[in-house]
Amino acid sequence: MTLEEYLKSQGIWYQFIPKPETIHTADAARVSGVELRRITKNLVFKVDDREYALLIVPGDRKVDPKRAAEALAAKKISLVPFDKSEAISGYPPGGTPSVGHRTRMRVVFDKSLQSFETIYCGGGTRDKLLELKTQDVIRLTSAIIADISAG
Repeated sequence: MTLEEYLKSQGIWYQFIPKPETIHTADAARVSGVELRRITKNLVFKVDDREYALLIVPGDRKVDPKRAAEALAAKKISLVPFDKSEAISGYPPGGTPSVGHRTRMRVVFDKSLQSFETIYCGGGTRDKLLELKTQDVIRLTSAIIADISAG
């Protein structure tokens, strides 16, 4: 099932925004004209060497590993390398959406993103962004909402 088929099957509002191919969030903001703080970083982390989690933070911030581990009630978390994250999420780095992943994962959503009605994330490929309603992301992923980012 493609990302668009998944979104349609869930009956949610979405909008794809074409852009030149990018990997890094700052580059995506620059070429799309969308504020960096509204474009999410969707990062796959290994949790206690037994499962994976997707951490969603604003593009202008970084994951605070200590706070993220606390939100997941984990002893240890580590970022999955780019070359392995695609096999887990089903999407290339720079194109990873906030929903619809190949592997079922727990999701931690940075609470600062709740102030936006919509957020932008990878659109399944590196040449588009996906705009989604923030509440739909939280609902579809059953996200844990926590303060997991740092400047």
